[in-house]
Amino acid sequence: MTAVTFRKATLNDLDRLVDLLIRQKRLNEEFDPLLRLREDIAEIGRKYLEEAIKSENSLVVVAEADGRVVGFLKADIKERLFYYPKTEGNIVELYLLPEYRRKGNGVKLLEYAVNILKERAEIITAEFPSLNEIATRFYTNLNFRAIISTYARETIIKK
Repeated sequence: MTAVTFRKATLNDLDRLVDLLIRQKRLNEEFDPLLRLREDIAEIGRKYLEEAIKSENSLVVVAEADGRVVGFLKADIKERLFYYPKTEGNIVELYLLPEYRRKGNGVKLLEYAVNILKERAEIITAEFPSLNEIATRFYTNLNFRAIISTYARETIIKK
């Protein structure tokens, strides 16, 4: 297998990034029935990623092998209003195609992004579905720990 390289995403990567984002969200859907995909995911995913690539407060990094994008990471720079450290690099998306996992590529992708984020953020956090045991093990093994939990309960909207 060819070595994986990393770089900042460009708008030319959008089609492939949308495909990978949908794959990631489908995987999340398997972990929890409250994570059901919307029919317009491709459209909103494209807008979401395009805005992130253009934003100074986001970072989108791609993992590439043989000139093909095989994974990505998206992070947002946020101000922590009530806590120190005051700036946070929040990883909200991280996905690699299955054949590139368990070979150190996820760690390298994360390290590449962290090296960019640490220029603007004093703390790096990661956000992912609570029931995703793969992500929990991945981040725990890299010395991340839980600091905030979000709980959900589905409701029925009365019309």
